[in-house]
Amino acid sequence: MPPIARASVPDLVFAELCEAILSGRYAPGERLPTQRTLAADLDVNMASIREALGRLEQLRLVEIRHGDAMRVLDWRRSGGLEALAVLGSVDRSTIAALFEARRLLLTEAARLAATRRSDEQAAGLRRLAAAIAGAADDDGALAADWAYMAAVVEAAGNLVFQLIMNSVRELYLPNARAFAPVVADRAALGRLYERGATAIGARDPDGAADALRRLAAAQEERMVAAR
Repeated sequence: MPPIARASVPDLVFAELCEAILSGRYAPGERLPTQRTLAADLDVNMASIREALGRLEQLRLVEIRHGDAMRVLDWRRSGGLEALAVLGSVDRSTIAALFEARRLLLTEAARLAATRRSDEQAAGLRRLAAAIAGAADDDGALAADWAYMAAVVEAAGNLVFQLIMNSVRELYLPNARAFAPVVADRAALGRLYERGATAIGARDPDGAADALRRLAAAQEERMVAAR
């Protein structure tokens, strides 16, 4: 493991150790080096190591027991949605899982939104659908797409759905350009955004669910193919 520059902060120590665990360089069940060894290997002080390890423990990536060795946990079994924010990359398997879950969540969120939305939320979705269709570039379209999907989930009024979206946002926004296929061929997809907004506004749960399912499925197919 290469040393970290002295100008680095504990965030970089945390990122380095996260990458080592999530990439499999430290396998589940493996003992981590001692704090003193990690500090020497990374050329940082002990305070930086302790802070980084505390964050890893909060994410359930490592187990720290007083008087025992620090062990790496199997993050796919022990971790929560917070792990999405520190994956560091969006490989094919992550993309496939993320977009499958996205399709299922948005389908049911749209169904709920059609029965629970406020007039203001319905109007906002119509504006966002128009913004996607009229976006001048991918960056603008991606921002509008995220805002549209987040608005559907907010209108659904389900706290757990909202918390899931919050976790996904931490992966999505820093890597937004990697998701450009989501907004490819906006002329074709634009009709589905509009259909979803119209069905939610009309309080049509089945129509809303079908529109969002079709939209999310088309985006899922494009993203997986692009990887």
